[in-house]
Amino acid sequence: MALVNPLLSPTPTTLPLRVSPKPPKQLPRWTLSFKPSSRSKSNTCAATADIKAAPLLDGEPDHAVLVGPTSEEERRGDYDWTQEWYPLYLSQNVPEDAPLGLKVFDKQLVLFKDGNGHFRCYEDRCAHRLAKLSEGQLIDGRLECLYHGWQFEGEGKCVKIPQLPADAKIPRSACVRTYEVRDSQGVIWVWMSLKTPPNASKLPWFENFERPGFQDVSTTHELPYDHSILLENLMDPAHIPISHDRTDWTAKREDAQPLCFEVIERTDRGFAGRWDREKDGSMTNFLRFEAPCVLQNNREIVDKNGEKNYFTGLFLCTPTGQGKSLLIVRFGGTKRSPLVKLFPKWYFHQNASKVFEQDMGFLSSQNEILLKEKVPTKELYLNLKSSDTWVAEYRKWMDRVGHGMPYHFGHSTISLPKEPAVVEHAPAGLVAGLSASSPAKGGIGTMHAPNLANRYFRHVIHCKGCRTVVRAFQAWKNVLSAVAVALIAVAILVSGRQWKALLLASATLCSVGVYVCSTAIAMNTTNFIRTHRRL
Repeated sequence: MALVNPLLSPTPTTLPLRVSPKPPKQLPRWTLSFKPSSRSKSNTCAATADIKAAPLLDGEPDHAVLVGPTSEEERRGDYDWTQEWYPLYLSQNVPEDAPLGLKVFDKQLVLFKDGNGHFRCYEDRCAHRLAKLSEGQLIDGRLECLYHGWQFEGEGKCVKIPQLPADAKIPRSACVRTYEVRDSQGVIWVWMSLKTPPNASKLPWFENFERPGFQDVSTTHELPYDHSILLENLMDPAHIPISHDRTDWTAKREDAQPLCFEVIERTDRGFAGRWDREKDGSMTNFLRFEAPCVLQNNREIVDKNGEKNYFTGLFLCTPTGQGKSLLIVRFGGTKRSPLVKLFPKWYFHQNASKVFEQDMGFLSSQNEILLKEKVPTKELYLNLKSSDTWVAEYRKWMDRVGHGMPYHFGHSTISLPKEPAVVEHAPAGLVAGLSASSPAKGGIGTMHAPNLANRYFRHVIHCKGCRTVVRAFQAWKNVLSAVAVALIAVAILVSGRQWKALLLASATLCSVGVYVCSTAIAMNTTNFIRTHRRL
């Protein structure tokens, strides 16, 4: 796995998901990973997902190419989307001094740290007049609504109402709904059910992240398409050589080729299996999708000294509304390339943004067509056995559990949204402190504009490290620009040739520094555009 940019590895790697309320003991990998059954196992390069076979020119379907139908009956067990843990945010990026507005499906939440350093999650509306609490502020660890100054703490209890008389008691009903959150392995998870107590056994646990020497690069991205389309894209290794050709040293379009798949497990919680390139045939990559939004791609490699190294690509995909999703990406391993140390973290973050921008146009149009056509994917997709097995498996899983979701697009079933999407025109509470400090908050034409096609809005505001880097480069750019102008002015005034040469040379170096800073800022804030496009 190429850790210089593991997002674009031609063979993304995978290891099974561990679901456990606490760190598991060291057991053999396959004991922890699989629960195969003869009923669900399929071992073939053609794989076992079904789709409506399209006729060939002679009118006969080619079952050696298309993913053919299976005899397995559709199962519709009980499923409640609220009785799950959803990834909210990387804990390291949660602001210390401001509330954070987030969403899971159509539920608006506000996440913050209280005075004791504990994470709290409320429904994002004040009990008084429904104002967004994420637009508020933190005062002594309490969350204050900036509409009328009501303050809340702990389990949503209102502790201050400035408009009440001194001898009046705060009404018990002046409280907000709360959601249970857990900080696990650097990620904040929220239990969405208000009726059922949190199920600790469903909280994901990723074994590789606890292995000695494991290091990862984690990024967060807000994306303008449905989380089911995002998951499809992430479990589609066939597109990488084409869509991400030459993005770094890994993806090359000449590597595009047939793939082999082996489905090992299917349950109402997801599916798992091995895959590899057809010419390799070793099935060294392992993929597991776990409900409702966890996808793992891992690989184990034994080096020449017999030491086993573990590499992980982890994708946590949160549905944030119709046509919107929030993705937490975590790539890492127990062994890192020495080249990694030569690049700052922000370089990998901007490169990750570039990768998602390369797919964004395709996926946004796909999202639009699904909503417009209003039919299951088997009526629209032409899935191939040698590339699209995981996509078909995922949509078939949707058939089994989609009835328990607000809306879904399955392989043979569909449940459309009951109400049209609400389009927000202000970055309500995303990082209240940062947004409020900018005079251009919500200003069209600025990098702070609330547009999901804007790299700054999609990633930088969610990343404390990249925000710091952008501010630092902007400060250096301003200082160097001022120094360059001053040096040129002095060079004009002095009479000695040597002094003029020295001052102009110094001004040139400052100008080079300004260019470097501008380039770094652009790398963090400017979208990728394909060079073959006519603009």
